[in-house]
Amino acid sequence: MTITEAPATALLTDHYELTMLQAALASGTAHRRSVFELFGRKLPEGRRYGVVAGVGRALEAIEAFRFDTATLDFLAEERVVDDATLAWLADYRFSGDVRGYGEGEAYFPGSPLLVVESAFAEAVLLETVLLSIYNHDSAIASAASRMTAVAGGRPCIDMGSRRTHEEAAVAAARAAYVAGFGATSNLAARQRYGVPSTGTSAHAFTLLHDTEADAFRAQVSSLGVGTSLLVDTYDVREAVRLAVEVAGPGLGAVRLDSGDLGALAVEVREQLDSLGARDTRIIVTSDLDEFAIASLASAPVDGYGVGTRLVTGSGHPTSAFVYKLVAREDDEGRMVPVAKKSTNKLSVGGSKRAVRRLQDGVAVAEVIAVDAEPEPGDGTTDRPLHRDLVVGGEVVGREPLEAARERHAAAFAELPMAARSMTRGEPLLPTVYQS
Repeated sequence: MTITEAPATALLTDHYELTMLQAALASGTAHRRSVFELFGRKLPEGRRYGVVAGVGRALEAIEAFRFDTATLDFLAEERVVDDATLAWLADYRFSGDVRGYGEGEAYFPGSPLLVVESAFAEAVLLETVLLSIYNHDSAIASAASRMTAVAGGRPCIDMGSRRTHEEAAVAAARAAYVAGFGATSNLAARQRYGVPSTGTSAHAFTLLHDTEADAFRAQVSSLGVGTSLLVDTYDVREAVRLAVEVAGPGLGAVRLDSGDLGALAVEVREQLDSLGARDTRIIVTSDLDEFAIASLASAPVDGYGVGTRLVTGSGHPTSAFVYKLVAREDDEGRMVPVAKKSTNKLSVGGSKRAVRRLQDGVAVAEVIAVDAEPEPGDGTTDRPLHRDLVVGGEVVGREPLEAARERHAAAFAELPMAARSMTRGEPLLPTVYQS
């Protein structure tokens, strides 16, 4: 499979990143060693954990962050920055270090998801693109994790491409797969990232034909009896009868896309069984979210197709992450912590290291050490959360998407049982700072 090259990312940024750079170059502070941290002050209201996603995409963005001739010409023509800054940008290459939580990991308030260490000028330019990737992808993965948690092992399929921006749809499919979704309808996600894709037909295909039976025969003839037939264009009961008549008892699945899905699933299951199609699965779609999926737990449903609520983060389309300077070099070459003290926007200064504290295999705390290594607790074990992602400007943390998917499954398994509940509440784990 060919993975397409990432597009240039230098202008996926805010204007003030470049004006800060210009002023810092002029003042002589641009080359001060600095530590930036990407984190969230809190979880979305009512959520009890979050899921890190977008790490792989962020590494691609860092590699592609270049100011080519066309970009420099644009900045010059628009007089965004001065000539000295343009000359500096022409040679821009990130040469610092990045460490962070692995993709698929759970996170909590204050978790230092990404720590970027380099000259101020190099690190500050990455702020917007890193935040846009992490904020979007983690919001989708966090929603997807809740959905798969209550699906009870039944597969979830991303079907939200038509409900969001075309590029956001690709990123959403990737993030949902990290958090346990089994497939996507989006072919670009399959091409770029290897996310399994699936799909059969929509109502338009049934309406195209003179009769529903004609539509079913055409689909089965082309795609085989293992296909999934959409049975709610007209009358569900008649469609189920026709579906089995056309495909036989080996029909792969029927899909329900409207109505009272729980009650319909019961009726359709009884009808399929009476027709000898006992192995035919029932897939449900139609504005599902984690709460709707949970309500269908006792229904004879075999899989869920999720659209709008997935690609919009199920009510929380951003993770509200920030990217803050937490340490910098002083005039004597020493690293000193810095922190924002604004009301409701506090940050903790200093370079961080984080571990997940476990007791008998269950997570009990998020421990964050400031300018030190975490100190162990009594009767507990600590699992380091940071891994090297970029060293000396070279990406070292690239990994297959399957590794992120496996990490999420393992991280979720460590969480307290309350993670499987949709009850609103406080974060599952306390965040403990050590200094």
